[in-house]
Amino acid sequence: MIPELKISSALLIALILFVCVRTAPAQTEPAHKLVEFQMAILKHGPKWTAAENAQTKRLHQEHLNYVMSLLDSGKAIIAGPFTDKSEISGIFIFRTKSADDAKAWVEADPTIASGFLVAEMHPWWSEDIFGKPAKPLKLVPVYFAFLTRGDKWTPEQTPATEEIQKGHLANINRLAQMKKLIAAGPFGDDGQLRGVFVFRVGSADEARALIATDPAVQAGRLAMDIHPWMVPDGILP
Repeated sequence: MIPELKISSALLIALILFVCVRTAPAQTEPAHKLVEFQMAILKHGPKWTAAENAQTKRLHQEHLNYVMSLLDSGKAIIAGPFTDKSEISGIFIFRTKSADDAKAWVEADPTIASGFLVAEMHPWWSEDIFGKPAKPLKLVPVYFAFLTRGDKWTPEQTPATEEIQKGHLANINRLAQMKKLIAAGPFGDDGQLRGVFVFRVGSADEARALIATDPAVQAGRLAMDIHPWMVPDGILP
């Protein structure tokens, strides 16, 4: 179900600036149907350790069991770890508009409750492209890119920024048509993080090369932070 878009003008601008990438199934349908989700960015917490021992193995298994329960219940639409040893451990995306519900669900994760990880919460908008995980569970690699404010970011709209934005949107559509860019959408809280790209490509270098073609990145209005992301097969198109 598509929510009624009763949103601020700032968020409406953000949605226009970072529309999702799939084309409409018919000319009579709107080009993009954006749905509000909640995203949890899981980061190292105060009790984080890279050591592998009986306690961390137990905690990891409890975390996996909890993730599967969220996916099976439909509360989480996708979840998976980053594999590049960064401060960010992984991503949860929840099927709810309620920030309180999403926060409660993520805080029940054993790794969060124990302080091993902490969660940074953001409202996130995307077309609802998500399927069900294949059985038996199989993780497949994709590349997750945060769009952030670049060195030349400004909130003002000028003829120059509008021209950059046109090129940015055209490039999104081009990458989607190439079937390299498989998901995209904006954050709804107007912060440093602007949106998300998810690429299905062979390497991080290929993802970086594709990102380098974006006029907003070339102009310094946006920057990208890329991470390899393992996700359940069958969820992403």
